[in-house]
Amino acid sequence: MYKNLQHFINTLEQAGELVRIKEYVNPHLEITEITDRVSKTYGPALLFENTGYDFPLLINSMGTEKRMAIALGVDKLDDLGTQIEDLFKKLTGPKNNILDKLKMLPQLGEIGSWMPSVKSGRGECQQVVMKNPDITKLPVLKCWPEDGGPFLTLPIIHTKDPLTGIRNVGLYRMQVFGPQLTAMHWHRHKVSARHFNEYKKLGQKMPVAVALGGDPAYTYSATAPLPDGVDEYMLAGFIRKKKVELVQCLTQDVQVPTDADIIIEGYIDPQEDFILEGPFGDHTGYSSLADFYPKFHITAITHRKDAVYPATIVGIPPQED
Repeated sequence: MYKNLQHFINTLEQAGELVRIKEYVNPHLEITEITDRVSKTYGPALLFENTGYDFPLLINSMGTEKRMAIALGVDKLDDLGTQIEDLFKKLTGPKNNILDKLKMLPQLGEIGSWMPSVKSGRGECQQVVMKNPDITKLPVLKCWPEDGGPFLTLPIIHTKDPLTGIRNVGLYRMQVFGPQLTAMHWHRHKVSARHFNEYKKLGQKMPVAVALGGDPAYTYSATAPLPDGVDEYMLAGFIRKKKVELVQCLTQDVQVPTDADIIIEGYIDPQEDFILEGPFGDHTGYSSLADFYPKFHITAITHRKDAVYPATIVGIPPQED
């Protein structure tokens, strides 16, 4: 498990899997152009240290199977599946007597130790609070020439069901429209879109928090196709073999990982008109067309003192995604 994104960067560097780029490279198209060439040859992770912003940018950090395994703390990716299968076999196999049942207690205790918990006070992700939240102060990539604007490409998005309070953590791109406004690109079948519809029925604004960085297990878990109602941070806890510690946001009733690099807090008003988002250069090598998506209004941005902005690009394979 990684204490933070910096710890992961150091681990990649020690493994000879990361290159630091000290020259200035513009997040507007130039970073994508370099990353696209590197990813096509299964090249290293790239840390752009001079983006013209206060934050370095990490990209292609999980661009090979080896780096995916490093990110998830295993020798090879199949190991995770084997661990999950072994756990279920132990839990669901026949228990013939009281001794067999007692032997299961340590496993049950271990599962309990992976459940996320909320700690009081501030987290490392809240060491610095932007006085006037402004997302344009982050090195958000404009990836491809036809893109509608700059897009956050690795945002870990936190929403919760207003009726049950159950959290969902997902990964959806976000187009930046201004210092405190983005679009939220979630498809109708996504859990967050269902949460949105519940808030709409209740006539309430929807609190949302976006985490960038932290342990790479968070990014992976946010993309994992888990059953509805299964907490993504329980999967992250299983991968890390250590529970995820969450902290309360400053302006929204949402909890986020304390060791994330950057937190963007805000809300979506379901009564508002949607905003035209896109086009966006997609996996196919073609641009997906512009369409209407909810507006996300930013109420706070906080970050670690040594925060790194994580990103990825999508396009014709081979590519990190």
